[in-house]
Amino acid sequence: MSGLKKDLGLWQGMGLLATSLLGTGIFVVPATAASLAGGASLWAWLLLIALVLPIAFTFARLGRRYPHAGGAPHLIGLAFGNGAERFSAFLFLAVLPVGLPAALMIAAGFWHALFEMGEWTLWAIQLLTLLGVFLLGLRGARSSGNLQLLIALAILGLTLLIWFKGEVSWRDAARPLPSADEWPAMATALAVMFWCFVGLEAFAHMGEEFKRPERDYPIALLGGVLLAGLIYWVHSLVVLKYGLYGDEAKNATAIPSLLALLFGPTAKWLVAVLGYLSCFASINIYIQGFARLIWSMAREGKLPPSLAVLTARGAPLRALGLVLAICLLCITLIIWLRLPLDELIRYANGNFVLVYLLCMAAGWRLLGGVGKGLAGISVLLCALVLVALATQVLYAVVLSLGYGGFSLWRHHLRRSRQQDALPVAK
Repeated sequence: MSGLKKDLGLWQGMGLLATSLLGTGIFVVPATAASLAGGASLWAWLLLIALVLPIAFTFARLGRRYPHAGGAPHLIGLAFGNGAERFSAFLFLAVLPVGLPAALMIAAGFWHALFEMGEWTLWAIQLLTLLGVFLLGLRGARSSGNLQLLIALAILGLTLLIWFKGEVSWRDAARPLPSADEWPAMATALAVMFWCFVGLEAFAHMGEEFKRPERDYPIALLGGVLLAGLIYWVHSLVVLKYGLYGDEAKNATAIPSLLALLFGPTAKWLVAVLGYLSCFASINIYIQGFARLIWSMAREGKLPPSLAVLTARGAPLRALGLVLAICLLCITLIIWLRLPLDELIRYANGNFVLVYLLCMAAGWRLLGGVGKGLAGISVLLCALVLVALATQVLYAVVLSLGYGGFSLWRHHLRRSRQQDALPVAK
């Protein structure tokens, strides 16, 4: 069976990851972190980047050695067997009904800020967004990479404009080292800020589509992490300089307020366009990642073979269609039932950290030398984040228990059928 087309280069890969990490977080998280930790949040960003780098290095080494469309679940399966691969794939796919509809609603919300819209008009915008992802997905990974590289460059250009127009200097960043009293607030801020770097597991599904995965994949991954980290840090610095943080409402409008202050009221159009494109980029890489995971499992006989069909451009057509159909069903049900998404999204975050933890454990088992040490450190970091999430892990725990119960039931049913099939002794 033919494989995915290898047409991703270094810059396309870096654009894919950077825009995935920035997502909607660039417009909210810097102000939220500032409201939680004040000036110490600048140190928190640097600390977070330092903590994420071992995880990124582990993903980079695994992706270079085992490039595969199955991504993190495939790596976990290599280390711990098919059962662990199916479990981690289940955890990853279980985010689909909750996380992606939320991102689609946030993306549509940027247009809602410009025009008065009803619920079903917003649903239509979400539907058009899914159509855009589908059409882009049919063109292959290179087209997604080129578009998201342009979006990443636009966000970087906006960041530079804010830096110069806002008359920000490096002296504004000269903050004293955080005192002992500030560390608890920094820890709280770090728990929020960590989600800016959720996206590495989705990028892992693209490893098989790099022209030179052994060289370009790790550089693109690490370059994307550092670029996103720099942009987050600069935005936090500007938010602190202008005091655009405080309560939840002020945090949510920090960047639009800043742009209106620097460039006038028409800047709200710039926020709407860039905000929507940033959301679109994050939604796109996740949907493409989900599609590639389903395609990979179908190719290996773990899902129906009909889902392993590729287009002439090497795009997983039916797997992509299945993911988009699930998204469409979910956004329709959410609007119809008026489901509260905020709590569900926070609980779903536990799934990502659990997948990270399992993948880092796989790295510790599969890698050697320095890679093994970095993977071990990453396991400890992910475990600490999982503990810090407290009740937010409930969704992942309930899913894990449900999956375990279902697996035991299937095993018991299979054994019963095997016993019934044995010949009865006379």
